[in-house]
Amino acid sequence: MTVFSALAIVLLLLGYTSLAVLRPIPANAAELAPAGVISQPVSELDWPSFGTGAIGVIGTDGVLEGFGAQESTPMASITKTVTALVVLDRMPLDEGEDGPELTLTEADARIYSQTIAEGGSAARVAVGSVFTERQLLEAMMLPSANNYSITLANWAYGSVPAFLDAAQAWLSAHDLAGTTLADSSGLSSGSRSTPADLVAIGKLALAHPVLSQVVQQTSAELPVIGEVKNTNKLLGSNGVIGLKTGTTRVAGACLLFAAEATVGSETVTLVGVILGAPNHRQLNQAVTALLASTTAGFHEVTLVEAGESYGSYTAPWGATANIVAAEDASVLVWQDAPVTVTPTASALESGEDGRTVGSVTFDHAGESIAVPLVLEDELEGADLGWKLANPFG
Repeated sequence: MTVFSALAIVLLLLGYTSLAVLRPIPANAAELAPAGVISQPVSELDWPSFGTGAIGVIGTDGVLEGFGAQESTPMASITKTVTALVVLDRMPLDEGEDGPELTLTEADARIYSQTIAEGGSAARVAVGSVFTERQLLEAMMLPSANNYSITLANWAYGSVPAFLDAAQAWLSAHDLAGTTLADSSGLSSGSRSTPADLVAIGKLALAHPVLSQVVQQTSAELPVIGEVKNTNKLLGSNGVIGLKTGTTRVAGACLLFAAEATVGSETVTLVGVILGAPNHRQLNQAVTALLASTTAGFHEVTLVEAGESYGSYTAPWGATANIVAAEDASVLVWQDAPVTVTPTASALESGEDGRTVGSVTFDHAGESIAVPLVLEDELEGADLGWKLANPFG
């Protein structure tokens, strides 16, 4: 009887030990910082007391802000930006290309004379002179020559009416319902657009490999005409890299502009427009102030730095380990646009230092940045003593 009792005790002890040692150890849930929101202060944009306008940024649809009536209004020679894009749609140019050549004729000379008679801006024409497509674009965009906009429209589409039909189709294809062309130059008050459409048109111009270069030129040397200078007096100052001036009695002084601005370690390209200024001096002052105030509305936000703690594990047997971010992350934010912060981590029994256990996700403006979360130090597993003392968890 004693032998059997001792054997039973031994078997019980072996069973207990096996149960304690071999049973699965429950994983430890992470104790994480709560989800949160990061936001920045708002700064007011310095809009002028006259006209109407809007400003946007490359990489973001639509506009950041606008001022004044956002309805369709005469856009003067900014029209030529649309003309250039529609011509390039029919006669494409790649970066570095000058394109086909055109020999100017008596018809082009008559266009020049008619433009002078209408009081529009013009550049000289010599019958028999030869221009490349790029040179014609330079003649239209830099000195804002109305006659060369007509020559380009005729060359690409056969006639101005055919060009206008193509322009309407192009505008519809690009969802620019607020824009209408009545001519190729903008001398007509029927060539109209909304500030939002013009910001979109400016973005399209900057996206074109040749037109983006043309609008950044301060001058060009052209056949017969000689040196022509860009009418955009802001070009090269305050980060301005384009785009197109415009002036008529009805439209006032107008500028479709683009500028590069530095925010922290980031560079943003702003695209904006102001229409209806009393003159170009006040217009340029207004654009300069607007660019400065818009730049101040951007913030490069440090989201997280490597080693920043987001929680910890605490095991029932006393082992602990911190959960930290594996790397730095930052984001460029406009005004007070919120960034939501959501950390997640899996349950864990044990793990070596540096093990990835989850991530912290930053959601901003429809985009997500995920930074891995890792163990800062080793999370030790349960030892034999704890297992024997806690066979059932």
